[in-house]
Amino acid sequence: MINGNIHYLPQLAEEYTLSPEQIASFQKDGHILLNQVASAEEVAIYRPHIADAVKELNYHDKPLHERDTYGKAFIQITNIWETHEKVRRFVLAKRFAKIAAELMGVSGVRIYHDQALFKEPGGGHTPWHQDQIYWPLDAEKTITMWMPLVSIPQEVGSMTFASGSFSKGYINKMVISDESHKTLQQYIDAHQFPQHTYGGMAAGDATFHYGWTLHSAPGNPTEMMREVMTVIYFPDGTKVLEPDSNARRNDLKRWLPGLQAGDLAASELNPLVYSR
Repeated sequence: MINGNIHYLPQLAEEYTLSPEQIASFQKDGHILLNQVASAEEVAIYRPHIADAVKELNYHDKPLHERDTYGKAFIQITNIWETHEKVRRFVLAKRFAKIAAELMGVSGVRIYHDQALFKEPGGGHTPWHQDQIYWPLDAEKTITMWMPLVSIPQEVGSMTFASGSFSKGYINKMVISDESHKTLQQYIDAHQFPQHTYGGMAAGDATFHYGWTLHSAPGNPTEMMREVMTVIYFPDGTKVLEPDSNARRNDLKRWLPGLQAGDLAASELNPLVYSR
């Protein structure tokens, strides 16, 4: 059900200026930390609406210790913007989309989907993986914005990235699992990719990473909920890829409804959120 009055919400349309050095660093490493992409005041206004949606839509019915590795990693709620108008304003924000386009070096971007990723107190680690193995997008470049809605301390931390790993493209079809963590750690070690984490982050800071960048995240040893909101973007003009796995077939039905391989990836769920 769409929530009511949104006129008091920040529009998040003001520009965030990137330096040429930041863009070059991202395109070299495949990841970057940007401070205060949203202000503390802006996050404070949007956070309750996102948190309420996560609480409403949370599907977990087992205690943490009874879940598998994926289930222990986080509460994952997707495409909140479809049903919650106040969250829609955040997800479709021009400020965020313009950053995504400029980092990738493209003229426009569309939304793939959003994800709230709330790591519970005592929650497990997020195994090494590549995001884009799930997405039937015929794109060399995709990008995810990962923004904490609360300040996260060093012991909880942000993600760990394997710098430069995006250059290998599609490494394998392994979904997030204990097996993916072990196998991809061996791959990272064999290729000597430097591993980098940005540690603690303030609410409103954000990391951006390519869809092919290998990444993981530590568990949550604290009593706080690690509240993070993510938005995935792809370049305008991208076409749908023939799905080659169950994960991609499922994603095609859910996030690119009515489309087939070769079609422009531009369903009603993939609005153009920035164009230069």
